[in-house]
Amino acid sequence: MRYGAIDIGTNAARLLVGEVTTENGHSFVKKISYTRIPLRLGEEVFEDGKISSKKAADFVKTIKAFRLISEIFEVRELRACATSAMREAVNGLEIKELIKKETNVEIDIISGNEEADLIFGTFFLLDFDKNVSFVVIDVGGGSTEVSVFEKGERLAAKSFEIGTIRLLKNKVKDSIWKEIHAWIGTHVDVKTVHQIFATGGNINKVHKMLGAQHMETISVRKMKELRDEINDLSLTQRVEKFQLKPDRADVIVPAIDIYVYIMKELKCKNIIVPKIGLSDGMIYDMYLKNNKKGKKMIPSSIGEKVN
Repeated sequence: MRYGAIDIGTNAARLLVGEVTTENGHSFVKKISYTRIPLRLGEEVFEDGKISSKKAADFVKTIKAFRLISEIFEVRELRACATSAMREAVNGLEIKELIKKETNVEIDIISGNEEADLIFGTFFLLDFDKNVSFVVIDVGGGSTEVSVFEKGERLAAKSFEIGTIRLLKNKVKDSIWKEIHAWIGTHVDVKTVHQIFATGGNINKVHKMLGAQHMETISVRKMKELRDEINDLSLTQRVEKFQLKPDRADVIVPAIDIYVYIMKELKCKNIIVPKIGLSDGMIYDMYLKNNKKGKKMIPSSIGEKVN
């Protein structure tokens, strides 16, 4: 059964159409269709505190397009979640109502913790020893989430107000780096070996640019070398040399900076990139809830949750 997940991030809005399937006894979210629109809500929100009427109009068009795509793929349920930029926009609730009125799609403005919970729901489908100690770093346009796991249980988690768009707009407090340092010092025993996982569009791209295979680790050293190579290029040169989208070309360097800083604080040299995110977690969450209900899978009207 297919589900549609709309992830309204600070940098881009994404629609993932997928289904949960099982092969060789291993369940995973199978991606059927993926659409990404560089809305960049954070550019205005972090600068002016609100979403402009022009950006709101583009927002409505984007959600309408996502809904139509979802209808084409006959998804059972469509869910939309918004993160950092919508949380902070003074007119976030007003925009949410506008979207509902114009598209009949209800947007859930979720907290950093809710975002992490959805990501980690899918995370545990990955094939690795869940009893080992591990840390997950998720860097977005507006916020960065760090979560610590021991023996399969999350012991600590924190959402920091630092992200790629915030850095580009110079809207990050100088004290945030010390805040991350202090939090890790309190909640992570760096003397214990931890596996380090990274999620987010930028680290997925870095992983690909470095030629790494599925679940193959990449090193801090290689990340820093790539970062310096990209940083020496203009945005046009970055697009041409690395085939980067324009809205990826400017955020990839600050993204690497955040990952590398946290990795150094954790005293780790390598990181694993599972290439899963919020939209995967949303699909898996819808799948679990519908299976738990045990009701016959009958497609509902898009934008309405099945009871």
